[in-house]
Amino acid sequence: MSRFAGWHHCPRCRAGLVFGPRDDEPRDVLHCPACGLVIYDNPAPTASALVVRDGRLMLTRRARPPYEGMWDVPGGFVEPLEHPEQAVRRELLEETGLEVAVGPLIGVFTDVYGKDGVATFNLYYSASVLSGEERPADDVSEIGWFELVEIPLQEVAFANGREAIATLVRKS
Repeated sequence: MSRFAGWHHCPRCRAGLVFGPRDDEPRDVLHCPACGLVIYDNPAPTASALVVRDGRLMLTRRARPPYEGMWDVPGGFVEPLEHPEQAVRRELLEETGLEVAVGPLIGVFTDVYGKDGVATFNLYYSASVLSGEERPADDVSEIGWFELVEIPLQEVAFANGREAIATLVRKS
């Protein structure tokens, strides 16, 4: 189901929206016949870091919904025109107080975010700590370090995070 399912009026001109065919689109799309706006239901990109230090993986406890109180891999949504590796550095600094060196891409996983079911396209990089003072901040309430063989996967918030961790463990 589209996250725009409840949209009935164009956000640009307020005319009624239509879901259906357009001559310039290969499939049915939500669009405004009055002004021509097409509303694509594309996935939102995220970038996260699998930070391993001394054989232990960093996880952060979520301070906000969705999945408040559960463990998560640190990271977040990519800003417009931001490279995913830069998003990893920005998010880790915001959430943990740590500057990281971004390593190779571990994998790309799809998922949904939140109660509205926003489709996400999630990139996971390996990373290592360069500097900084570790402290939970922003939407993180706690930082934990877990042995790779003892990661509480059932307590990790998102399916894409569990998949990324499993991929990391397999590659280790």
